[in-house]
Amino acid sequence: MRLAVVAALVAACGSSPKPKSAAPVVISPQSTTRTVVENDSEPTDGVTIVNARGRMEPADIETGLSPHTAELTDCYMSRVGKRRWLGGNVEIHWDISKEGEITAVKLAASDLGNWPIEKCLLDVAKAAKFAKPKGGDADFMVPLAFSAKGKALAWDEDAGLRAVGGQLVKIDNCVKDKKVKTKTPPDDVTITVYVGARGAAQSVGFASKASVLEETWADCAEKAALGWRLPDPKGQVAKLAVRYRAQ
Repeated sequence: MRLAVVAALVAACGSSPKPKSAAPVVISPQSTTRTVVENDSEPTDGVTIVNARGRMEPADIETGLSPHTAELTDCYMSRVGKRRWLGGNVEIHWDISKEGEITAVKLAASDLGNWPIEKCLLDVAKAAKFAKPKGGDADFMVPLAFSAKGKALAWDEDAGLRAVGGQLVKIDNCVKDKKVKTKTPPDDVTITVYVGARGAAQSVGFASKASVLEETWADCAEKAALGWRLPDPKGQVAKLAVRYRAQ
């Protein structure tokens, strides 16, 4: 069975890239676990329908993640700098084998829009150690919330698509270029971009429920997207998201 757990991260943007202290990550799976049922049941409001598999105990998830809460906080606090508009929600998804080994970690969702922070979160997530699931292979997800101190102008999906236009094809080179050494092209990726003065991309991040994002691909895609020329938000910072599939 899949298990959804909530981790709330309340982080304030400091004026220094490396503030002396940061708000902690609070992980409380026991009080936030969703109801789980097998997939032969009819959907009900508030119920997550999942396949019957092994399961992780909420206490075991909390035990595995608690030693890393300061590191998760520091991923954001040490990199946000003066970008007060930088913030959003991230969902990290773990696949755990019946032996208790992590077999995959995904950025299932993220509108944070900053790959260096997201990459750091993934590195911390991969370093966690968990007890063996009960009943076989299992998976679970932890949402994190990063609170921005400033505001970004939100462009809707249509505005984002118009802004990016045909520039998405520049990311295709991250699969075609042999120097990038991408083993598995990402199947379905959400790209979040902040746009600043004169239409310059200020920060770029990624998420995919379908694929484990390879670091080499994301590093290349970040560089390509930071080179996009976008509409000028006229004295503001704008935030957009577009979907990408490798060609």
